[in-house]
This record gives sequence, structure tokens and C-alpha cells, in this order.
Amino acid sequence: MRFTFRDAVDILVVAYVIYRLIYAIQGTRAITLVKGLAVIFASSVVARALKLRTITWLLDNITTAVIVALPVVFYPELRRTLEEIGRGQFLARWRSGGASTHLQVAAAVARAAAALSAQRIGALIVLQRELSLKEYIDSGIALDALVSEELLRNVFEPRSPLHDGAVIIQGNRIVSARCVLPLTNAELGSAVGTRHRAAVGLSEQSDAVVVVVSEETGIISLAVGGRLQRYFNEVRLRERLEYHLQAKPDRRFAFGGDV
Repeated sequence: MRFTFRDAVDILVVAYVIYRLIYAIQGTRAITLVKGLAVIFASSVVARALKLRTITWLLDNITTAVIVALPVVFYPELRRTLEEIGRGQFLARWRSGGASTHLQVAAAVARAAAALSAQRIGALIVLQRELSLKEYIDSGIALDALVSEELLRNVFEPRSPLHDGAVIIQGNRIVSARCVLPLTNAELGSAVGTRHRAAVGLSEQSDAVVVVVSEETGIISLAVGGRLQRYFNEVRLRERLEYHLQAKPDRRFAFGGDV
């Protein structure tokens, strides 16, 4: 059997589709399930090689049960994907590599921060990048809503029950509100409060980008890699968010330069 150019194209297309699927579920609850399936599959291969019939039978049945349960567990995600395919947005998002999503999220967060700043309303907005923030997401109240300026402003309204704590954004969705973040031990000066200490604390322990709006002064700040930079306006904040959301985070958290 000869290996032809058509076979090469076939393999490359399948590899690309698998890569994009893995990229799409990265940082979501689906990735945990995929890892679990990979462990079960690897265990099944080992059991077959060692001719452990009972274990092989058990693992095969577990795999079948999990695959049957997938459409039920991930019904919201599947429905959303099918809707995107129907509107022609799915392939467009793949071609853009998620860049358009980053631009939309950056713009919405920057507009919300500017509006909250003008009203002297405090806010703490976390944008997750590659490293999971599950521990902090679980500390808050689940939302799972598309990012929008209006929703962010409503969440941080002083009379809102979600006002205290942080909002965490994954991709283009607000996944949780009223989240508790770790405080930094670094000396930040008396001009900043608890929100700023929480923003820096989280940025020290993850690659997240954190936007802070001061309730006392309305000053907009940005924390990345354990460093805090202040006095942003809407345009400058949007530009920095676009840069950080599309840039590859430094796994060592040694960002070094200005945020």
C-alpha cells in the first residue's frame, strides 16, 4: 500500500481538527474528562498486553458508559457549538485562532472598567489565561454568561449581592463572581487597598491578568506577574489586555517588564 499525497492531506486535516478541539476545551471542565479517558485507554492497552481479561472487560465497559454519558454531561457546550456551526461562526473562530474573541473581551472589560471608574465603583476582574483558576472559581458563585460591558457593570453595582469579591473570565464567558483571591505579602504602599492586594496576590500565583478599579479614587490598575501598574484609561487598558490575552504567558511568572 503506497502512501500518497492524498493520505498526507487526510492525516494533516485530522491532526489539525484534533488540535483545535483540544485548544477549544483547554481550561474547561471537558479537559479533565479527556485526561480521564486517556488514563482509562492507556490502562486498557496495558491490560490487553498483559492479558488481564477481567480488568480489560471492566475498563471497556467503563469507557462505553462514559462515551454514552458525554452528550448528557456536555449538552450546553454541544448545543452552543452546533449553534455556532449553524450561524457560520465556528469555522470563522477557528480561522482567527480565537483572536476575535480576545479583542471582544478586552474591549468589553475596558469599557466596563472605564464606566465603573467614572462612577467610583470598585471592581476586580480576572482574566484567566493558560493556568486553571478552578480553586478560586469554586470559591465564588457560578454564572456562566457571555462577557459584556453591561453585565460586568451590573455585577459590581454596590447594591448587587455579587458586588464583593472578584469576577473570573474564561475565554469569552464570565464563569464565576464574588470569588475570593489570595492577598499578596508584597509592600504596595498605603495608596492601594484590599482589591489591589488581591489582584497582585493572584497574579503572583498564576498567569492571570487582573483589572482593578479603585472605589475611593476611580483609578484603573492592571496586575500581571506580581506587578501592578496604575492610571489606565479605556484605550490604554484595552491595548494592554489585547496584548496579554494573545501573548504566550511566561510559565515562570518572571514577566520582568512593565505590564
